[in-house]
Amino acid sequence: MFDRDDITFLVVINHEEQYSIWPEFKEIPAGWRAVGKSGFKKECLAYIDEVWTDMRPLSLRRHMDGNAEAQAGGADAA
Repeated sequence: MFDRDDITFLVVINHEEQYSIWPEFKEIPAGWRAVGKSGFKKECLAYIDEVWTDMRPLSLRRHMDGNAEAQAGGADAA
């Protein structure tokens, strides 16, 4: 089904802000939600390429941002 180019897909996102596509006629799996973009596979994948600029999961980005802030704070105190 995901190899078809002639059906409508939804762009979906999970709690880690990771994107995927899902066939419009199927129920979206638990843990995922539609972002409001739909269309043929090519259109949806192009949209994902445009908006998903940081492939790291949200939890990793937060962890890394926290470490960077801690290091910057330590550098200021020195």
